[in-house]
Amino acid sequence: MNTKQGEVSLKEIAKVFTKLGSIGFGGPAAHIAMMREEIVVKREWMDDQHFLDLLGATNLIPGPNSTEMAIHIGYDKAGWKGLIIAGLCFILPAVILTGLVAYFYKSYGKLPQVQPFIYGVQPAIIAIILGAVFPLAKKSIKSSFLACLGLIVLLASLMGISEIILMFGAGILAYAVFYINTTRNTLQSFLPLPWLLIIQNVFYNTTNMQLFWIFLKIGAILYGSGYVLFAFLDTELVQTGLLSKEQLIDAIAVGQFTPGPVFSSVTFIGFQINDVTGAILSTLAIFLPSFILVALLNPLMKKLRNSKGLSIFFDAVNIASVALIIAVCLTMTKEVITDWQSLVVALLSGILVFTFKKVNSAFIVLTGALLGYFLF
Repeated sequence: MNTKQGEVSLKEIAKVFTKLGSIGFGGPAAHIAMMREEIVVKREWMDDQHFLDLLGATNLIPGPNSTEMAIHIGYDKAGWKGLIIAGLCFILPAVILTGLVAYFYKSYGKLPQVQPFIYGVQPAIIAIILGAVFPLAKKSIKSSFLACLGLIVLLASLMGISEIILMFGAGILAYAVFYINTTRNTLQSFLPLPWLLIIQNVFYNTTNMQLFWIFLKIGAILYGSGYVLFAFLDTELVQTGLLSKEQLIDAIAVGQFTPGPVFSSVTFIGFQINDVTGAILSTLAIFLPSFILVALLNPLMKKLRNSKGLSIFFDAVNIASVALIIAVCLTMTKEVITDWQSLVVALLSGILVFTFKKVNSAFIVLTGALLGYFLF
């Protein structure tokens, strides 16, 4: 590859996102941190500001944030082909692994014993997130107003206020301040944010079609973390009798101990309900809206940045995105660092991240897993 911030070959995109999909433990915040390391720091495909803009855009649309971030980057570097390749390569490792786990679970009725490794991976993930969030925070704080806005979003998030309310609230507040302080309006009256509404009861004549429409609807309207996804699944599947509570709990566990997007839990669920075809259709449905929404939004990004008003809006969304990542990290720290073993893993991982800035995140994840196995 000769140009760093120009077009990138599909082979290189496939290589990067297959790697990220294979080692991406820890949820969206960790995935974003790993993507920044690979895309901004290691390969210099884009600068932090553009990375932040894409991150902000993913938070404005429903669906899995880290998957949409991969799709955005792929589209940005290689157009439509890059969009498809990046998305599929990031998703497929988790889907394949989850599908294998689902098969053995249905055959033997229990999950593999991987908990000791997870105990070590989780503290290591915190260090990876912190290593990425500080440079992003520094880049996103462009004024004292944005710094205060980020602090407000952080505190509000820790108090349990909805992510989507905070994201749009920050953007709207920043634009309102801009509008008051400027003599002319540079923002058009309509914000081009695509909404996809899916009718739940269409084609409910087979189990597979029922699964397809349930997951298409969820993928098209769901904001928030994987835990919000599981609340939807409880309502749509457990309460309607398609899935047992125990199977849902096991699906959550699978989503946590496999790499890649937590939405791959849907592959596990689809397999339990209707075997391979159920797994394939469920997976396709949950991720399809993300590809469509990113394809609609990404071409507008440069035009939106050229509007001074919308640029202010996106700056506020960016700082809110960073604040939400910090909130996730603080919550994870409280839940994960509960004994001396987890503290040791976190400290050692932090030393690796901040002392050896070019250390590969895969090495940190592997080190954490091995420490977890020996210490817990």
